[in-house]
Amino acid sequence: MTSVNYRRCGRSGILLPEISLGLWHNFGETDSRSTAAALLTRCLELGICHFDLADNYGPPPGAAESMLGDILGKELAGHRDELFISTKAGHLMWPGPYGDWGSRKHLIAGIDQSLRRLRLDYVDVFYSHRPDPETPIEETVEALVQIVRSGKALYVGLSKYPPPLFNRACALLAEAGVPCLLHQFRYNLLERNCEQGIIPAVKSQHTGAIVFSPLAQGMLTGKYLHGRFPADSRAVRSDSPFLDSAKVHSQAVGVAQFASIADEAGIPLTQMALRWLLRSPDITSVLIGARNLEQLEQCATASGAEALPPDVLQAIDAVSVLTA
Repeated sequence: MTSVNYRRCGRSGILLPEISLGLWHNFGETDSRSTAAALLTRCLELGICHFDLADNYGPPPGAAESMLGDILGKELAGHRDELFISTKAGHLMWPGPYGDWGSRKHLIAGIDQSLRRLRLDYVDVFYSHRPDPETPIEETVEALVQIVRSGKALYVGLSKYPPPLFNRACALLAEAGVPCLLHQFRYNLLERNCEQGIIPAVKSQHTGAIVFSPLAQGMLTGKYLHGRFPADSRAVRSDSPFLDSAKVHSQAVGVAQFASIADEAGIPLTQMALRWLLRSPDITSVLIGARNLEQLEQCATASGAEALPPDVLQAIDAVSVLTA
């Protein structure tokens, strides 16, 4: 298998792989360390050099960073300069008034704790994981600037920021001489609202765009078609609060229609969903999750694959209108 392709991240000097690995799932305390090490090692062989984390990834929170830190010190020792590692803070990590959201106090503590778990001197990107409705955006931005200037991160990013606040934060960061590198947001065949708001904002700010949940937490793999719920699937796991049987049923018609389009085109549904995202030059990278090497390698082949035919794109748009 050839290596994945790379894309320029906004107006920066950074190139990111079209497919990046997210460690939101499958890197917790109850997951197999040997499988995790094999996945990360294979990523590097495939050119997937970007690993995306957050301090609350696990479970429990912090576990994914700790597992990656251990693997970086062993199986991936000596490869730090080949890797692009991101993490985030802004979701609940500990009780009390300083364990959540976007204050300077929380973000500075968050990056320090993340670096200890990762066993690193710095991360490549540090994100504000979500906007804080109570903390002034100026304070959050000042904390991000301080983190870069202290050498704890090379770049900063924003995650899940609505367009007006994203634009304001980017302006403040630019004024401070620490421009926003990336905005991270949800985007897939079933969820296209970002096309009307955040993607135009990202283009206007000349930042990179990295999307999560490209397969709608597994719904766009086809695993739940015909009412199936595999025993090890995310929809039946107690540690997956964002996907359950009710959500699967609510999206069943749309998923079935997309699966039909993929079947007619002779393209696996997973491949169609990823290649549809990569059709856009506005998307820098797509964050996938993978439980095993087979899933990883199937997703990686979407990078560099031929463009989806016009009739497939038209059929997808027609379904998107019907299911909106």
